[in-house]
Amino acid sequence: MEELYQQYSRIVFHFLYRKCKDPALAEDLMQETFLKALERLDSYDYSCKLSTWLCQIAKHLLYQHWSKTGRIQLEELDETLKSAHDTEQHAIAKVELADVWEKLQSLSPDARKVVELRVLGDLSYREIGDILGRTENWARVTFYRAKLWLIDSG
Repeated sequence: MEELYQQYSRIVFHFLYRKCKDPALAEDLMQETFLKALERLDSYDYSCKLSTWLCQIAKHLLYQHWSKTGRIQLEELDETLKSAHDTEQHAIAKVELADVWEKLQSLSPDARKVVELRVLGDLSYREIGDILGRTENWARVTFYRAKLWLIDSG
């Protein structure tokens, strides 16, 4: 487990910090993530990367923390209020999101994973390369080519 911690702790911490913007909370939840992972290691089914599995555990722990403390991130509340006041814009955004999602599905699996990790996971190219077992440059070029393809296909 020590080896897994050394390999993935930065990724999990970065993921949590981007979500909560609190380094102390991110550190605490990162530690708790690895404890939960150790308890549930037998449930890991290899259907996704280990880093993805760990980040899912971390996300659930963060949401549990927010639920217990009653804290809602201001950005999330702001977005909810904006969309509630402008249902037409919300509907348009959903249609556009569906179009983008459909286009993403036509990318190669590697390119799709790079785009998801970069955009949704907010990871650096170096982290993406580490997660996918490739180089930072490969991740950068793959993202660039996928972006060009998405723009040209739209």
